[in-house]
Amino acid sequence: MRLARISLAASAALTGFLLSAHDAFAAKPSGPGENTPLNLPVQSTHSSSTPGASGGSLVRTFIGLAIVLAVIYGLYWVLKQVKASREERSSGSGLASMATLSLGPNRSVHLVRSGREYVLVGASEHGVTPIRTYTEEEALGAGLIGIEGPDDELEAPAPARPQKSGILIKDIIDEMRRRTVRK
Repeated sequence: MRLARISLAASAALTGFLLSAHDAFAAKPSGPGENTPLNLPVQSTHSSSTPGASGGSLVRTFIGLAIVLAVIYGLYWVLKQVKASREERSSGSGLASMATLSLGPNRSVHLVRSGREYVLVGASEHGVTPIRTYTEEEALGAGLIGIEGPDDELEAPAPARPQKSGILIKDIIDEMRRRTVRK
């Protein structure tokens, strides 16, 4: 019984609201000049807006497209020149990446030449950690690098030989995998 009264009161309030909103929007404006029609100029059709005269707009479209493509190519060329000039300054003859071995997602081992030394480093998302530093003779003895031939090209690396400490490169890589790969 109580629910019926609440629903009846809600429907009466809603009806009253809708009626008053309708009256508010339907009310005629008062005051002079509110009902005066506007005298807008009549637009006449020009012969240039006919469908047959669209050749000029096509030419403008193609010229605009050519200009946009030229600007894009110009920006590409400028950025390429800037990148090349930065690489010349940042790279030197003293540092070079000799080899890289991926150990897993976001984990790898790099052999980097720094002057006459070779540094084995481990890289992960947390940083870069030096593992061991080799002289040129130790790197040759361990088979990490090849011997330079008469054409100044590196030959294929020799099979891994035990180092002075008796540890193979394979053992170092296996140890890095054991430390870095999550189980």
